Amino acid sequence: MIHFHIVTLFPESIEPYLNASILGRATKDKKIKVSYYDPKEFTRDKYGRVDRRPYGGGPGMVLEPDAILRAVEKAIGSKKNVEKIFFSTDGKQFDENMAKSFSCASLTSSTKKHKRMEVKHLVLICGHYEGIDARVQKILKAKKVSVGPYVLTGGELPAVTIIDAVARFVPGVLGKAESLEASRVSSPEVYTRPETLLWKGKKYRVPKVLLSGHHGKIDEWKKSTRKT
Repeated sequence: MIHFHIVTLFPESIEPYLNASILGRATKDKKIKVSYYDPKEFTRDKYGRVDRRPYGGGPGMVLEPDAILRAVEKAIGSKKNVEKIFFSTDGKQFDENMAKSFSCASLTSSTKKHKRMEVKHLVLICGHYEGIDARVQKILKAKKVSVGPYVLTGGELPAVTIIDAVARFVPGVLGKAESLEASRVSSPEVYTRPETLLWKGKKYRVPKVLLSGHHGKIDEWKKSTRKT
């Protein structure tokens, strides 16, 4: 089982997605686990305030380091096999290989081979406003990660994106192993019934090759539709 620890000011913004569909079922079946840590509950400020003005000026507010560090400390405790993620625009681009590495494997210095872990903890630190005090990343030695060449208002969507992508590689989360794109001949185009769709006076048909029953030709068609 992999345990996702999300440090976020707004757990209510992502809980519905993580509790629904495949991820919700994976949680119920104890394939994954998700915990939330709200920095407002860890601040020393008597009013629960965690945003502060940035040194050097600039627009917006910055999340204080103390509350974030205390929240992460609560998440980690004495746990082993912990990976800490700090979302940053200058971080390494998240991709399929990174998702696989987070899901169940760790590179060991002795064998230099991937060894499956029984349990792994992934701490996702979600910024907001103008971001998090940079000292948090340095103190935790957290991995800087970016989910794309754009800026979002907070780290909640990146956290959900990583959880969704990583969870797909956890054994038992998907109904069939073949559901993983890399393990089957797939196409970005998929079709289902009816064979002919009539929409606003125009007919849209399923490609004939998919109706042929010829698996070899179907696989060739699927490969031809994939981007290289």
